[in-house]
Amino acid sequence: MLKELQQPRFAFAIVDQPTMEYGPVKTHFAGLWRNPDFMKLWFGQTVSEFGSRITRDVVPLIAVIVLAATPAQMGILTVAGSIPILLFSLFAGVWVDRVRRRPVMIAADVLRLLVLTSIPLAALSGHLSMALLYVVTALVVLLTMIFEIAYRALLPTLIERKDLVEGNSKLAVTDSLAEIGGPAIAGVLVQAVGAPIAIVFDAISFVFSSLSLLWIRRPEPAPVSTPEGRDTLREMIAGWRFIMQEPMLRALLVGMGIRVFFGSFFGVLYSLYAIRYLGLSPAQLGLVIGSGGIGALLGSLLAGFVARRVGLGRVLSLSLMLGGGINLIIPLAGGPPLLAMMMLIAGQIVGDAVWSVYTINEISLRQSLVPDHLLGRVNASVGFVAEGIAPIGALIGGTLATAIGTRETLFIACAGIFIGTLWVVFSPVRHLQSYAAITTSSL
Repeated sequence: MLKELQQPRFAFAIVDQPTMEYGPVKTHFAGLWRNPDFMKLWFGQTVSEFGSRITRDVVPLIAVIVLAATPAQMGILTVAGSIPILLFSLFAGVWVDRVRRRPVMIAADVLRLLVLTSIPLAALSGHLSMALLYVVTALVVLLTMIFEIAYRALLPTLIERKDLVEGNSKLAVTDSLAEIGGPAIAGVLVQAVGAPIAIVFDAISFVFSSLSLLWIRRPEPAPVSTPEGRDTLREMIAGWRFIMQEPMLRALLVGMGIRVFFGSFFGVLYSLYAIRYLGLSPAQLGLVIGSGGIGALLGSLLAGFVARRVGLGRVLSLSLMLGGGINLIIPLAGGPPLLAMMMLIAGQIVGDAVWSVYTINEISLRQSLVPDHLLGRVNASVGFVAEGIAPIGALIGGTLATAIGTRETLFIACAGIFIGTLWVVFSPVRHLQSYAAITTSSL
């Protein structure tokens, strides 16, 4: 649930498929298990996701343990991870739409390998510094952003339209497993070889990712020229215009923006609230947050099945409403620390499960609405909104908690998130029965 509230990643749209349908229920080794190019991509990204979790957890440890960073320096390190997205995401979206995506991804992998390798080399030579961590963090975030925009746009060239939900589910399973196992692996590596050297394992993961992309045999279609030509500003505006003119995409974007804004209240207050007000220990808080990965994994496995049984519009609406309602368990938690911890764990598991169901089906809905030549720009636009709103929400949430209290601010956050939920529930999205109901006339 905390992952849902914080909205830490880009929210991506993927594919141009106007009449996508769910395929039949999959049997063992059917569907995408028989698609060798997707399996190569999936394998490479699985290794890379685990490696990226190591870096995400280890870089702050390097700053704190090895370099004795001050709170102000840790703040700068956090900002270094946000600025590249705000400054360059829209340009990256335009660029990705102009070129073939797979070479871009391979180049991003190779560059991330080289950038990350500078940390252990600097540590071994005695030149490790906070300035280096700032630069490495910014560069890795920039390259990862470019990779993910291209990666999500590449997917529809590898799989059939009926397999898109399955593909998104498999990718989400990988993400959930990495969320569960990544922190433990990072902790073991830090204990065994030290924080700076642990980064080597993430660097190596990019070798697997780049090789998996090189082994893909299916040719990638050439980029399509657009009416905007090479006018970067006009191309960026075209992505925004498409979102604003499509009622369902517009509703999804506005709803996401509201949820991200109020969800950032939780992002900045959750740990403080759990430890200072509920009396949880750091270890107990770690168990609470880690339990969300279990819920996300369950949701990833059930997303396609639930949508087939309930219907697309209903599953999107119900999962949003349930996810919004379960947030109340956080400010309502109380009593002995063990009881409070169990309440938060229940909220994490249920919240992350329904959030995974929603996210996978929302992405698949976007896949059916966005033309191929606009994929990069729509991806970047949605990510720009998420990353731009989050720090504003965090700042206001922290200020509000100082003025009226932490628990009271969390109740306000719950109400705000539910408003964002209703924005989608009462939009044209709720009328959808399946992806087959989406036709080119909706475009």
